[in-house]
Order: sequence, then C-alpha cells, then structure tokens
Amino acid sequence: MKAPDHKKQAILSALNKGEFVSGQELGEQLGVSRAAIAKHIAALQEMGVDIFRVNGRGYKLNYSLPLIHQAKLTTLWQQQYQTECPIEYHAIIDSTNSELMRRLQTKQKLSSGHVLVAEMQQAGRGRRGRAWQSPFGANLYYSYYWQFDAGMQAAMGLSIAVGLAVYDALHSLYGIAVELKWPNDIYLNQQKLAGILVELEGQVEGPCHLVIGIGLNICMPESASKHIDQAWTDLQAHLGQIDKNQLVVQLTQSLSARLAQYKETGLSDMVAQWNLLNAFKGEVVTLSTGQRQWRGICEGIDMQGGLLLRQDGELKAFYGGEISLRKGTS
Repeated sequence: MKAPDHKKQAILSALNKGEFVSGQELGEQLGVSRAAIAKHIAALQEMGVDIFRVNGRGYKLNYSLPLIHQAKLTTLWQQQYQTECPIEYHAIIDSTNSELMRRLQTKQKLSSGHVLVAEMQQAGRGRRGRAWQSPFGANLYYSYYWQFDAGMQAAMGLSIAVGLAVYDALHSLYGIAVELKWPNDIYLNQQKLAGILVELEGQVEGPCHLVIGIGLNICMPESASKHIDQAWTDLQAHLGQIDKNQLVVQLTQSLSARLAQYKETGLSDMVAQWNLLNAFKGEVVTLSTGQRQWRGICEGIDMQGGLLLRQDGELKAFYGGEISLRKGTS
C-alpha cells in the first residue's frame, strides 16, 4: 500500500473539519469525478480510516483524526528547544522499528535521539511476534534510536525507564496518571493504552544500538478491536481531541530525559516510582513463558528491573525475555 497521494490527503483534510462533505463538492475541489472520489474514499477506508456516507449529505469521518504534520513538528520543537528537530515523519511504513533496524544493519549513520513516526504501519509489531494494530491516523506509531555504550547486558532494564517516560509525557501534557504493567505495557483505568518494544543490536558488554518502539492508542476504531485479545482504551475516550504533534514532541523530550537518567544511574532512582505506578500491585498474577507458568502475588520490581513474585511466602525475581504477565485468580 502506497502513502496517500495529494488527492486522498486533500479529502482527509476536508473531512477532518468534522462536517459532512458531498462527493460533488469534493470532486469540484479536486477537479475529478464523483466516481473518482468514491474510489479514493474506498481506498482510505481500506487503510482503516473510519468514513461513512449518508445519502443526500455526503461523507463524514466518524471522528476527527489527529494527524501529524512535519512542519508543525519542526516548529514546535524549535520553539521549545532551539535545536534541530530530530523527528522524521512518514505517512505509511511497514514498521517504524523495522525501518530503524534496517538502517543500523546497512550501516547508515543514526544519531542518538533520532525519532521516526508514522500515520500507519503495514507490519506493526508487538512483543512475542504479535501484530500491532495500526490503522491510518488513529494512533501514534513511534520509534526512537539510542546508542548505549555500557552494552546490551546493562540495557536489560530499559523498558522500565521507557514506561516512566510515557507516564511523564502524558502526565505533563494532560494531567492523567497511567499505570505501568511489567515489562512493557501502559494501562489506563485497567485497560491497555500503549505498548513498548525495545530491540537491541551490538555487544553484550560494549557499545550497542537500541530501537525503542512505542505504540499508543489515540482514537482506535472499533473495527480494529476484533484483532485485540485484551481490554484496551485510547486517549480520545478520556480526553477528547488531542494534538498528536504536541504529543510526539513531549514524548521525545520525556524519553530523552529518562534515558539520560538511565545512563547516569541505571534504575536506582526509578524503581520506587515504578512500584507506585505498578498496575498489578498486590494482585495475584500468572507469569507464562513457553510451556511454564508461575502464579503468585505481584510485589513490583527489583533494582535490575526484574518482576518480584511472592509464592508461598517466598519472593522470587523474574527477568525479561518472552514472558507474558496476566492477572490470575488464587
């Protein structure tokens, strides 16, 4: 699927004003037939854009889309930080994480703090090989590159710092307090709001490269929910319309600050705060990896970012990898 051409983008801009627009009016604006408009609308619907039609009134978006604009990103960044904007925008991409990993593998030069955002991913990825639902314009698809000289082993607790950065950004912008689910999820009102995917390349004890992916639900269409196997929510359900450009800038700043903190002191100054935000604090949970399962009471994380599980009065630590954590019953 190609990125939307200028006609589709013009249609989106017209519909994004929140009013019905007739096919004839759109055709006159773009110099094409109503039949051509109908084809463009169908193509946008295939991309996940929630457009409906009412006879005699025309087309309308089911909700306004919080679209990204490269020029606005650049302006917002330079107004706040007076430096070159590190954020790169794509309309459609297979996966923001995959693109940055490809650049690393082909030895393209990347600077720490380089960000890639997109309106749609055709092959978005979550943890454990799962697909990440990525309809056009609905959510935030975001990846951040960081070089870490202490090595892959020292980076194993990084998702803890990233989760706190997401908390920082959302609390700073909107005053909401999300919860963090070990190891990589962000919850709001006990429903999944965002996920984190950290990918590493490099040496165990030498310089390594990290690509930090964040997928954050903003106005997820109900049509995508049939592919999601857990309770979820989005920002628009709690906040109404948001400026996704502002969110990208704030998230980038918050992530940069948490990574600088991690580089200096590791998790030592983050563990207590993470434990306060623990979505499953004191809950009975089930840890699963492959064919094995452990059940116990979730007690938070240790100084290395491992999950602390109390079983029969004994506290055990579990670390990252292909582990799934869900609430369980005693």
